[in-house]
Amino acid sequence: MRALALLLLSALPASAEGERAGVFDYYVLSLSWSPTFCALDGDARGEDQCDPRHDFGFTLHGLWPQYEFGWPSYCRTGARDATRAETRAMADIMGSAGLAWYEWKKHGRCSGLSAADYFETSRQAYEGIVIPDVFRALRQDVTLPASVVEEAFVEANPGLDAAMITITCDAGRIEEARICLTKELAPRPCGLDAARDCRMRDALMEAVR
Repeated sequence: MRALALLLLSALPASAEGERAGVFDYYVLSLSWSPTFCALDGDARGEDQCDPRHDFGFTLHGLWPQYEFGWPSYCRTGARDATRAETRAMADIMGSAGLAWYEWKKHGRCSGLSAADYFETSRQAYEGIVIPDVFRALRQDVTLPASVVEEAFVEANPGLDAAMITITCDAGRIEEARICLTKELAPRPCGLDAARDCRMRDALMEAVR
């Protein structure tokens, strides 16, 4: 039955654009493993996030309004766009003002919140999740099952279980931890389309620089 449901869901469009702001079911809090971003993309682009003076581990990729299946993007909203000061203020947890601006355009407008409130909500969501200590001070490269990363988050966050978090991989590396939250920022089960865990047993998790 589950396989049939997934097959049927896969035939539906996963996202749309230009929908009305504020109409969604829950959030996905996406936490990016900065060393993977830098190795695969950021270093080549000269991103400040990847400068050796930083020691980013899990950074805030974004807080994404989500439907039970699919997600809105680039929504119609009467809210003013984020200012440079507002996006710059998010660089401490997002790595760059540029990412903050992109996330506002694609996802933040769909929240129905003002830019200031969206970024404040994003910060609250990020700070509401405990990053496991082992990942805060990872000083040597390791290979490990992606499930171990998931288990570490579950253990560090009471109220979070495996149905509420997804670990993604890219190019053989741990990429992101995606945690599903209610509009009140409490952990909740992910929709079927969001629950697509990496199954690698030897994913690279590069050390924090």
